[in-house]
Amino acid sequence: MVRLPDRAGTRSTRPPGDRSVPEAPGPARGVPARTGGRGPAGARTGAPAESRTDGTSRKDVSGGRGGLRATLRGRSVAGQVFVLQVVIVLLLVVSAVVALVLQVRHDSTQEARNRSLAVAQTFAHAPGIAEALQSPDPTAVLQPRAEAARRAAHVDFIVAMSTDGIRYTHPKPDRIGKKFVGTLAPAQAGGIVVEEVDGTIGRLVQAVVPVRSADGRIVGLVSAGVTTANVGGVADRQLPVVLGAAAAALALATAGTALVSRRLLRQTHGLGPGEMTRMYEHHDAVLHSVREGVIILGDGGELLLANDEAHRLLGLPQDAERRHVDDLGLEADIAGLLSSGRLATDEVHLVGDRLLAVNQRPTDLDGGPPGSVATLRDSTELRALSGRAELTRERLSLLYDAGVGIGTTLEVARTAEELAEVSVPRFADFTTVDLYDPVLIGEDPESASALRRVASAGVRADAPLYPVGRQIRFVAASPQGRSLRTGRPVLEPRLQDAPGWLAQDPERGREVVGHGIHSLITVPVRTGAQVLGVVSFWRSQGTEPFDAEELVLAEELVARAAVSIDNARRYTREHSMAVTLQRSLLPRSLPEQSALDIAFRYLPAQAGVGGDWFDVLPLSGARVALVVGDVVGHGLHAAATMGRLRTAVHNFSALDLPPDELLGLLDELVARIDQDETADGVSAPITGATCLYAVYDPVSRRCAVARAGHPPPAVVAPDGGVSFPEVPAGPPLGLGGLPFEAADLALEEGSRLVLYTDGLVEDRERDIDAGLAQLQASLETSGGSPEETCRAVLDALLPSRPVDDVALLVARTRALGADRTAEWDVPADPAAVGEVRAWVTRRLSQWGLDDLAFTTELVLSELVTNAIRYGSEPIRVRMLRDRTLICEVFDSSDTSPHLRYAASTDEGGRGLFLVAQLCDRWGTRYTPTGKVIWAEQSLP
Repeated sequence: MVRLPDRAGTRSTRPPGDRSVPEAPGPARGVPARTGGRGPAGARTGAPAESRTDGTSRKDVSGGRGGLRATLRGRSVAGQVFVLQVVIVLLLVVSAVVALVLQVRHDSTQEARNRSLAVAQTFAHAPGIAEALQSPDPTAVLQPRAEAARRAAHVDFIVAMSTDGIRYTHPKPDRIGKKFVGTLAPAQAGGIVVEEVDGTIGRLVQAVVPVRSADGRIVGLVSAGVTTANVGGVADRQLPVVLGAAAAALALATAGTALVSRRLLRQTHGLGPGEMTRMYEHHDAVLHSVREGVIILGDGGELLLANDEAHRLLGLPQDAERRHVDDLGLEADIAGLLSSGRLATDEVHLVGDRLLAVNQRPTDLDGGPPGSVATLRDSTELRALSGRAELTRERLSLLYDAGVGIGTTLEVARTAEELAEVSVPRFADFTTVDLYDPVLIGEDPESASALRRVASAGVRADAPLYPVGRQIRFVAASPQGRSLRTGRPVLEPRLQDAPGWLAQDPERGREVVGHGIHSLITVPVRTGAQVLGVVSFWRSQGTEPFDAEELVLAEELVARAAVSIDNARRYTREHSMAVTLQRSLLPRSLPEQSALDIAFRYLPAQAGVGGDWFDVLPLSGARVALVVGDVVGHGLHAAATMGRLRTAVHNFSALDLPPDELLGLLDELVARIDQDETADGVSAPITGATCLYAVYDPVSRRCAVARAGHPPPAVVAPDGGVSFPEVPAGPPLGLGGLPFEAADLALEEGSRLVLYTDGLVEDRERDIDAGLAQLQASLETSGGSPEETCRAVLDALLPSRPVDDVALLVARTRALGADRTAEWDVPADPAAVGEVRAWVTRRLSQWGLDDLAFTTELVLSELVTNAIRYGSEPIRVRMLRDRTLICEVFDSSDTSPHLRYAASTDEGGRGLFLVAQLCDRWGTRYTPTGKVIWAEQSLP
């Protein structure tokens, strides 16, 4: 341990606070002197241990009146602690006394107010007081009673007075007959007064209450009061007790403080100069044992003190103390810093093979001696550790960012792009991602198939690597081929020495190496036992080649990305399956019909497949049914449910039912499906299924509409006006219990009927009322054709990626004119069949359909004969010339004919069989007044 010379000697007799340096032989100025040396056994030499610089012995310090007097004088820490504790206790006692006195006085005053009021009220309500106040001599009756009550109640006065305030009673008889001092108006009005006033007997608290007669009149007043002197007397009587208790507490606290201070004095030995010197020696020993260099320099750059660690770090000679730093053979920069004495914080200097962190501070900032103190810390090993820690932190940060930034979407290509973007330039200069072609469409990878470059990122755009979209087949000897074959990563620190890499594409390989790309890591994209592709990390000139530790990092990075790529692949497969299912369930083309010009749009939701659907169904009599439905939810279940409902509507529409009856049957079907699936426990029941069903008749130009929990239709008139007809809103399908109602709309030719699902007009940020208003505005400015209407509506109402499915159906109405229809009323007479045949022949001749005359006469003859024989009047025949020739026979009967095979012996039963053979279609539909049997024939 390095020590300054001449440390032993006599202790200084100057007080601890004296900063002057005595002019005496010994150590140099600014060098602290040691109070004693160490003997062979380690015992200290020098001044006797029992002596003190202030002339007192250790015995005097530890006990006796001398130690107590030193404590009371406050010359030691123990004395200062004693005085501080006594002052604190005294302040607490004084505060407690003041608070107690104030509280007692407050409580006494409050008690006086309560007592005066209670006494006044009691005396005023006492029996006979009201009669005495109305007697000829109230004083003679009330004065004795008032004085007796005053003494019993311990108040200073009870005064009975007239309503004008003239006293009838008073403790001092000479005050009787005089005006009462105080506020009387509230009491004269029937109230109560409690106040503090300066009365005739001094400062007092008094209460004034009215005295009422039996009939409720105020016949006088009564006042009772207590003087402030008596109120304060309570506090004065309690004050000696309080002060005595405070004095006892102060005495006990002082005694306890004295004991504590005496013990502190004995344990610290008074903290005199001798003890401070001994403490300094202990600090000196600690100074030389710490693992940090400490140097103290004088004002002129002279080295005053250097501990052992400073000697080791700087290589100082043994006689370095008292020499100038420039003479110690130090490096120029460290010597200049130490001799300058300037402020320095964690400055790093090279000393030999060490990097030293130097902190330097002047010592005279707070009035200390001139000079400076510097600390030295060896940061060589710390720098190496910090470098590795920083590298580890950067790699962890890269993995964290990869976990957050890769897999933000469920798209395979985008996930691969995110992997490339995260790794460049933090890990590699160029990154390429190659995946098997089946992976991109959601299928399982096939090792025999080619790979496709899905993503590429780099610090430059001119690298001669395969471009994105290029189909690649890696040879088995290439790093990528080995990774795909073995499922393990491959490190090629020097590409120019990798023959397998050059075997892949010699010309391109030489271009890549010539471009400066010199190091490669290939990592297979693995999920379980499957290899989806390979990721290649490239480094170019200016960066170190990849090493084994970075190979592990690359494998971890790709492993995290592989999970997201596989999730995107699986989602792509499921999404493709659901889309395929949904596309197969939706109508691919619209059926041919002449009643409506139709345009439609279907937009899947951002989440993928949903349950919205629409349909156009030709019906008998040139009528057309329009259907729009919605199943809440997304995915395969919603698509499958939509297909079931669409199929059910197809089947029910074949029955030619009115819209409300069809929705009723559909509601029962959904309820049965819910019951079956709930009992099965596997599939979820249908919830939130809605439907709108409309039937348009081009002959009457009327449209029957019914809806089950679905938004209402919109109608655009030929002049451009938009309206939302009142269509009764039934409950959603499957709830049951309520019938559905249909609305009958009259539509002019050229009107546009707009049907849609709720995804068009409603979302999380827009309620349905605002959506309907936007729909109306877009329809008012849309073009006249259904296609223009669809385009205008979607442009105005839909974002680029809707959150819900949207189905839109726009139908412009046509009319079947009178020149294409013919009707006849037929009497219920078999002879009328001949007339019908004549009418039909003439009308077909007018339409240019003479080729159909024979078949049509035969069909109508059979249908009319059945109506006459089995139906009831009125009977009517109608022919429509549309895409087909339609023959209809109306009657008021609800009996339906059935097709059957007639036996060879039967005389009848072959009519409907002939109709079925001669016509393309035939059937029966019911009306509110009967039924219609119809048949269709193709036009020549």
